[in-house]
Amino acid sequence: MRMRWQGQTLEAVQSEIDDGALPGLARAGLVRSVQTPEFEGVTFHEVLCKSALNRVPEESTLPFRFTVNAFRGCTHACRYCFARPTHEYLDLDAGADFDTQVVVKTNVAAVLRRELARRSWKREPVALGTNTDPYQRAEGRYRLMPGIIGALAESGTPFSILTKGTLLRRDLPLLGLAARQVPVSLAVSLAIGDPELQKAIEPGTPSPRARLELIRAITAAGFDCTVMVAPVIPYLTDSAGHLDALFADLADAGATGVTVFPMHLRGSTRGWFLNWLAEHHPALIRRYRQLYGRGAYVTPEYKAWLRRRVTPLVEKHGLGGAAARQREPAPSPRELVGAGAAPTLTLF
Repeated sequence: MRMRWQGQTLEAVQSEIDDGALPGLARAGLVRSVQTPEFEGVTFHEVLCKSALNRVPEESTLPFRFTVNAFRGCTHACRYCFARPTHEYLDLDAGADFDTQVVVKTNVAAVLRRELARRSWKREPVALGTNTDPYQRAEGRYRLMPGIIGALAESGTPFSILTKGTLLRRDLPLLGLAARQVPVSLAVSLAIGDPELQKAIEPGTPSPRARLELIRAITAAGFDCTVMVAPVIPYLTDSAGHLDALFADLADAGATGVTVFPMHLRGSTRGWFLNWLAEHHPALIRRYRQLYGRGAYVTPEYKAWLRRRVTPLVEKHGLGGAAARQREPAPSPRELVGAGAAPTLTLF
């Protein structure tokens, strides 16, 4: 079974998921707040969560009904991150606090294991990485993912992971074992090929080169690897030259498909991104006002234009799924992989 997002953006996913938002750290099961020299400027708020599985509303069109998020907030500090407004439920701001005040559910694996052991659990697919990145730098300190992966696999629950974090390489052997028990799908997010621009917009993320190496490691381990070329940032990463070069690098790294969509600016994320844009690219502000108006989404005309630009490039580099599958050796662990959070090709 292969899960598909069927035209859903990450923002749409987030809006349909109740991540158990809590009304302030004082009522969030806070155990302690920690600062360490290795994470200068970052505070970790360690909490004991009451639940690990988050249910997607029944009316949702998403192909999965449950998610797990071990963290709230993310040191990737992506200017466009759709999850920023969720920090406001904790009485923290969606800007600098989201980047530096990270809530860590230290008991998430144990709680998840209990929930998966319930007789009522139907072993439905679970998505990881729908809100904040499960392999952000904090995972190197807290090592929550091995316990989560083990709990899901041992309970017979299919799962998918979407990440920008190269820490996933650490868990590839464990994920390979899990894929022998349940369908597993892995996807990497890489939308900016220019390292200088990437550092400006995603200052806490691994470099494009590091993520290309992650894609190579994932495919070498026997997994398909869909890449989220998302969001495409209007007038900064939507040129034919940028996309062509990025797709060429993805194909060379062994990516087996791509998902592409333009940047959305919902809630307080809009102000956070536009403030950065006004400082670093003031000439674009007027064009953004025309493109987004007062809303969060680009115009239908821009979406159609982007589709026309991307489609031939995807075909050129064999990232539509079929060509990639023809390159795969058989048999391989890929036959066991498939409860994915991303399709081989989606343009919207």
